[in-house]
Amino acid sequence: MFHLFADLDFSTIILLVLALFFVLFYEAINGFHDTANAVATVIYTRALKEQLAVFMAGMFNFFGVLLGGLSVAYAIVHLLPTDLLLNVSSAHGLAMVFSILFAAIIWNLGTWYVGIPASSSHTLIGAIIGVALANAFIMDTSIIDALNIPKMIQIFLSLIISPVVGLVIAGLMIFLLRKYWTRKGQSKKRSKKRERIFMTPEQREKLYGKKKPPFWIRIMLIISAAGVSFSHGANDGQKGIGLLMLVLMGIAPAGFIVNMGASTYEITNTRNAIHNIEEYFITHNDELNTVIGKQSVADTSIPVNDLNQYHCDYSRSFTTLGIANNLFNKMNDYGSLNVDQRSQARRILLCLSDTVSHVAKQPNVPAEDKQYLKSLNNDLLKTVEYAPVWIIIGVASALAVGTMIGWRRVAVTIGEKIGKKGMTYAQGVSAQITTALSIGIASYTGMPVSTTQVLSSSVAGTMIVDGGGVQSKTIKNIALTWILTLPISILLSGSLFWLAQKLI
Repeated sequence: MFHLFADLDFSTIILLVLALFFVLFYEAINGFHDTANAVATVIYTRALKEQLAVFMAGMFNFFGVLLGGLSVAYAIVHLLPTDLLLNVSSAHGLAMVFSILFAAIIWNLGTWYVGIPASSSHTLIGAIIGVALANAFIMDTSIIDALNIPKMIQIFLSLIISPVVGLVIAGLMIFLLRKYWTRKGQSKKRSKKRERIFMTPEQREKLYGKKKPPFWIRIMLIISAAGVSFSHGANDGQKGIGLLMLVLMGIAPAGFIVNMGASTYEITNTRNAIHNIEEYFITHNDELNTVIGKQSVADTSIPVNDLNQYHCDYSRSFTTLGIANNLFNKMNDYGSLNVDQRSQARRILLCLSDTVSHVAKQPNVPAEDKQYLKSLNNDLLKTVEYAPVWIIIGVASALAVGTMIGWRRVAVTIGEKIGKKGMTYAQGVSAQITTALSIGIASYTGMPVSTTQVLSSSVAGTMIVDGGGVQSKTIKNIALTWILTLPISILLSGSLFWLAQKLI
C-alpha cells in the first residue's frame, strides 16, 4: 500500500493526511448523527442498556460498510459535473472535494449540536449540487449541463419517497398488529399475553414490576435495531468511501486514478467490453448516429498539451472507442502505463460509460439491449470504480467509533420528543423493521437514502396510527431542517468552492 505514496513530496503528503482526516471526521459525524436513530428505539423500550445498544450499533455499522458494496458510493460521485470528474486530479478538482467536505461537516455538526435529526445524505447531496452550480458559474457554462439531471432526479425521488414509505408502512404495521394480533376469539389469557406488545416500558413496570420487555418482543427489538445499523452502514458508509476515493484520485493520482491492483482478468474484461460496445455501435449505427455520430475512421490521437483536457462528446463516440482500443489492446496491467496514460484511461472509460448509459436511455433501444449495455457498462468500470480494502475498513471504523461517542443528542429527540406518549414495543419494532428493509433495498439498488428521515417518519407513523399523536414542535423543527438542509448546504459548498477558486 505505502509504495503508492512513494512519489509524493512532503507538502502533498500533508495535504493528503488533512483530506483523509476530514473525510473520516465527516464519517464519524455521520455515525453519531444518524446512527443514534438505530439505538433510540432499543434504549427507550429498555430492550438493551445504553452502552450495549451503542456498541451493537457500532459493530453492525462496521459490518454494513464492509459488506455493502460500492453502488451508492459511485451514485453519489456521479452527481458531480463530468468535467470535474474527468479532471479530479487538478487543483480545481481538489477545491471541489474540500468544499463538499467542509459544507457537509459544518451543517451536520450544527444540527447535531441542537439535537435535530437532519439528513447527512441530504447535506452531502446539497454540497455536491452547490459545487456543480458554482463550477457552472465560474466556467460560464449552462447550469443544466453542469448537473447530472437524470441521476439527480432519481436520487431526489428516493430521498423524498423513502420517508413517506416509512410513515405509511410503519403505520400500516401497527394497524395490522392492532387488528389481527389481539383478535377476538382468543382465550383471555392468550389475548392478555399478546397485548403486552402494545405497552410502554413504564406501563409494564407499573403492572408487572418488570423493567425489560417480554423475551420474544425483546429479541425482535434487538434484531430489528441491528438491521437498522447494518443497513445504515451499507448505505451511508458508502458515501464516505466515495469521498475518500475522490481525495486519493485528486492528491495521489499515480496510485489511485485507476485500480493498480486490477488483475489481468479484470483488464481483459474491460478490453472485451470496449470491443463489444464498438460492435454494438457499429451494428446499430443507422438508428443511433444522431446520438453517437456516424461510423468513420476515428481520430485516436490527442495532443500532449491537451491530454488532461479531453472533453466527453457523445457525437465523437467512435473517436473515444478508438482511443480506448489504443490504450487497452496490448495492455495487461496498469503498471505498464505512465501516470498521464492512467489518467487518460480513466477519462476515456468514464466518458465511454457515460455514452453507453446515454444510449441505453434512448426510446428506440429495446429492453433486452438496455440490459446488455448495462452489463457491458459494469465490466467497463470495474477497474475505475473500486475501493481498496483499507479504505473500506477505515470508513467502517470511523462510522463505528462515531456511533459510540456522540449518539445521545439525536437519540433523545427520537425517543422522547416525537410522540406525545412513551414508545410502545410494537411501535419500536414496526419503525425499526420498516427502516431496516427500506434502507437495505435502497442500498441494493444503489440509491442513497436518509436513515434519519426514514426512521423518524416511521416512528411518527406508528404514533399517529396508534392514537398517541406527535409533538408538533418537534415535527416542525425536523420538517424545517429537512427543508433548509438542501439550500444551506448548496450555498455553503458553492461559496467555499468559489472562494477556493479565487485563492488558487
